Amino acid sequence: MAEYQNFFTQVQVRAEPEMGMHENVELGNRTKGASFSNLAGWFGNAQLGPIYLGTFGVISLATGLIWFMIIGGWFWHLAGYNPAVFLRDLFWMSLEPPAPEYGLSIPPMAEGGLFLLAGFFFLISLSTWWVRTYLRAEALGLGKHVSWAFAGALWLVLVLGLIRPVLMGSWSEAVPYGIFPHLDWTNNFSLTYGNLFYNPFHALSIAFLYGSALLFAMHGATILSVTRLGGDRELEQIVDRGTASERAALFWRWTMGFNATMEGIHRWAWWFAVLVTVTGGIGILLTGTVVDNWYVWAQVHGYAPPN
Repeated sequence: MAEYQNFFTQVQVRAEPEMGMHENVELGNRTKGASFSNLAGWFGNAQLGPIYLGTFGVISLATGLIWFMIIGGWFWHLAGYNPAVFLRDLFWMSLEPPAPEYGLSIPPMAEGGLFLLAGFFFLISLSTWWVRTYLRAEALGLGKHVSWAFAGALWLVLVLGLIRPVLMGSWSEAVPYGIFPHLDWTNNFSLTYGNLFYNPFHALSIAFLYGSALLFAMHGATILSVTRLGGDRELEQIVDRGTASERAALFWRWTMGFNATMEGIHRWAWWFAVLVTVTGGIGILLTGTVVDNWYVWAQVHGYAPPN
């Protein structure tokens, strides 16, 4: 008899597809069937579907595809419509924002107008997807935690591509579309404003980024360690603490003197992850609008050593 393993499991339990609750849920815009994937089953639930799109899902996918095709078409143009050049230079290609002299006006398509058009569809796609997450949670009687977490990421996107450029009075402050050009923008941004390492909100963002990675690893490892004792049935462990919870809690109290609860760890993880983008967005928003040089600011406030 094969023993059930919970990491790259050798045994995948299959039954009829679970189609979910039906009571008070509108099903007209949902696919009718579902399938299974062995590959997906190695990492999570093997069932694929049913999928609900609805009006906002369709708008989000359509505008997201337009955004993707605008950028891809521009890259194809930069490659001279040569597939070999396209593949060779893909990571270095860029759709740049308008030059500083255009300010907040709309330039010709080849001089930044295409960038603004792509950004317009990108914003619609992200916004309608957010609405979709909110409405789906509402229809299913869920809390809105996923929606507000996604809103934290949207905040950072809006700061980078809309709010800060508007406050600075120029679309040229926006981030270009492209892999390495995006990284180059980040590097130049830091150099221009006196090293982002001295931006305290950037420091908080990095702390939450590393902290959330550690926290999720700690939680995932703990639950995997006690699944043989029922630890993966976390709802039951929350309301009726069993041996899995007791052992997991004892491990962390022995290890670091403190343990989260089966419910509390998810609150810790949610806040740590959301605060990555929230604090990062605040730090970016203050750069150039309130603080021109973070190194000088840090010296004045005792955050960096004096010269």
